[in-house]
Amino acid sequence: MNLYVTPANLSLKVIEGNCVFGENQKASHKTTTNMIRSDLIARLAELHPQLQIKDAEIAVKVIIEALSNTLSKGGRIEIRGFGSFGLNYRPPRLGRNPKNGNKVKVPAKYVPHFKAGKELRERVNSD
Repeated sequence: MNLYVTPANLSLKVIEGNCVFGENQKASHKTTTNMIRSDLIARLAELHPQLQIKDAEIAVKVIIEALSNTLSKGGRIEIRGFGSFGLNYRPPRLGRNPKNGNKVKVPAKYVPHFKAGKELRERVNSD
């Protein structure tokens, strides 16, 4: 199952279980250092005064759950203009315990991977 997110000029909506995310305002990496979930909720409520904080919190929760569920089922998420999330397979290997140096079997696993889209790379690197 793949989750495609478009168009990039909408603010934030959930439409029939699919996430549509984007923002038409530029963010500057020179002024903003970090963003956490509560910052995203506050920003969403600020951009859409008709939304209460509780509504914005529910919207962010639904979107994050949809993204997480898609990845946990082995799917891929593509947010046009932002990037894509997928899973990378890590085969089993023989590792070492750093405390005592004993060999330890590390099982195979899938790890989430993010690849930035062209528009995001250009925004980050623009001056």
